[in-house]
Amino acid sequence: MTEILAAACIAILVVMALALVRAFKSPTVYDRILGVNMFGTKTVLFIAASGFLMGRPDFLDIAIVYALINFIGMVAVLRFFEYTSPIE
Repeated sequence: MTEILAAACIAILVVMALALVRAFKSPTVYDRILGVNMFGTKTVLFIAASGFLMGRPDFLDIAIVYALINFIGMVAVLRFFEYTSPIE
């Protein structure tokens, strides 16, 4: 079971790196926002999986709080761009 969680953590780290590439190299602001949102979502998964890998399932509480902060932050950024025109 430990090997599966370790492989999942490594795979999540790879996907997080790809999300950062998307966030920095995307042609439009909305694609960048999507990349940052994807990075935040994968961070929540990584915190939860690494917590169980280390035998600390209480990390799940931290992951849930981070997910809420990520959601509220994305809503705020999208509301900001709803009323202003993004410079591309």
